[in-house]
Amino acid sequence: MRDFETLVAEAVEADVNGWGFDWLEGRAAEERPPWGFATLLASRLTTVGSALDLDTGGGEVLSEASAFPGRMVATEGWPPNAQRARELLGPRGVDIVETEGPALPFPDGSFELVTARHPVRPDWNEIHRVLAPGGHYFAQHVGAASAFELIEYFLGPLPEQRKGRDARAEAAAAEAAGLTVVDLRIARCRMEFFDVGAVVWILRKCVWWVPDFTAELYGGKLRELDAQMRAGRPFVAHSTRHLIEARR
Repeated sequence: MRDFETLVAEAVEADVNGWGFDWLEGRAAEERPPWGFATLLASRLTTVGSALDLDTGGGEVLSEASAFPGRMVATEGWPPNAQRARELLGPRGVDIVETEGPALPFPDGSFELVTARHPVRPDWNEIHRVLAPGGHYFAQHVGAASAFELIEYFLGPLPEQRKGRDARAEAAAAEAAGLTVVDLRIARCRMEFFDVGAVVWILRKCVWWVPDFTAELYGGKLRELDAQMRAGRPFVAHSTRHLIEARR
């Protein structure tokens, strides 16, 4: 393993735009949910004439689909990610729309299918509004207390925050907005980080995990992690995910 300073410096300089995680190859590992969201998404897209993908990031997951419906739109609120999505998906006819806030800039009943992989904060009223009657919302969400072992390593115990993103609470909110939840599955998946650079990189990418994170501010904690990893003990955390499908 290279020295601490080198690992941290390269992680600080690395690109963190988009939703690709190739930089972590060989440096971290995460178990995947059993349902295979990207494959299911690709299949759903072949059954409709119009679809909207929310918070598409750089379009990485959507791009795995081999075919799109006649009208395919994706939203993204972070301009660098939106530009990356345009470059990746624009040539395939996907319209990338930059958004600000929860309101979706589309007329009522615009889409037969609305999808998302790890949406920032799903607005159920807006999802219901833009879905055509009989249309479906199909998504994989980040679940409760996801990666909190790592987050709390830096920030200390966060008992109230652990209650957020609860799958059943989200399903209830979808029902309250007028949708009918037809499927809800939950998974808890093991994550391992093998070097300190992987931790620095993921905290730069997922900025909401430790909002004030810098390698300088948390240098002491990072050095503790580095010593643990050099002793052959990766840092273990757990991600939580839920698959949710709802019908208007």
